[in-house]
Order: sequence, then structure tokens, then C-alpha cells
Amino acid sequence: MAAPEKTTVDLEALIDSCIASRDSRYEDWDTLGFQAAKGGDRFKRAQIRYIGSGATGNHEGDARTLPAEHFTLSNMRLPAGAVGPEHTHHDVEEVFFVLEGELEVAVHDVEDGTRKAVRRLGYRDMIRVPAGVPRSLANVGDTDALFCVIIGAAKPQLPTYPPSSEMYGVTR
Repeated sequence: MAAPEKTTVDLEALIDSCIASRDSRYEDWDTLGFQAAKGGDRFKRAQIRYIGSGATGNHEGDARTLPAEHFTLSNMRLPAGAVGPEHTHHDVEEVFFVLEGELEVAVHDVEDGTRKAVRRLGYRDMIRVPAGVPRSLANVGDTDALFCVIIGAAKPQLPTYPPSSEMYGVTR
């Protein structure tokens, strides 16, 4: 009986294929620009993609972004005074991890979006919002906020905007 054939893995190629360097990232202010077009500059924010597209649409053509297998990871830059509108991810949990600045994050009642609980998060604070729970956020600091956004699926569904959201009825 012959010995099993050994497979040699090119570790140099493997490690290089797993790196998304800061130098190759860019701030994409257009991917959520439809919200600013509807609600004004206070909805303007930039996504900086590392793994997958998140729930901001299809960016599979972006060769700088690592393919997602089980989750997506991006950074979001939110200018002072700007907001992320109330929205719901029905299929996945979402994590916000603050790197710079101060965010006010709210979870909204599913039945009555006017009822909500709000918490202020700063440097290295994090919140995990379960699937199906409406959420919103606002930069309450004097400088841009930068935070990681992790979404628990390789290809999450696009979020929806409940009736209580300023983006209700908006589609891509």
C-alpha cells in the first residue's frame, strides 16, 4: 500500500491572502449615500470594508476586500452629529465596537419603535444587537467616530426600515 501523498501548503501565499492592510482600505462615502440623499448630510457616513460587504450591498468586485465565509467586518466613519438611521437586520446579529469617539446606540421596541433603550459607548466599548431588533446610532461626540461593524453572515440580507425610522420606505 502506497503512502498517502503529502500536500504542501504555500504558507506565504496563504498568509498574504488573509491580510487586508490599512494602506489598501478606503472610505466609501457612496455606499450609503442614498440615505444622505433622502435625509440630508446628517445621514452621511463612510464604510471601510475589510471582510465582505456587510449589509450595504454587493461589493464583490472590490478586490481589496477579503471574501467573507462566516461573517463580515468593516469600519464605519460617522461624522460628529451624524446618525445611522433606525434599521433592522432580520437574519443576523450586528456588533458595534468603538475605536474612536462616542456613540449613542439605541435598540427600539419591535412593536412600537418610539419606545427605545439608549446607551452611550466610547473607546473599546461594544454592543451586540440580536437579529430582528431595530437599532440606531448617533455620534454624540465633537469628532468623527470610528467603529467596527461585524455582521454574523457572509451575505446578510439588506436591512429594512421600520415605520418609525426616518428611512421608512427607502430602497436602494
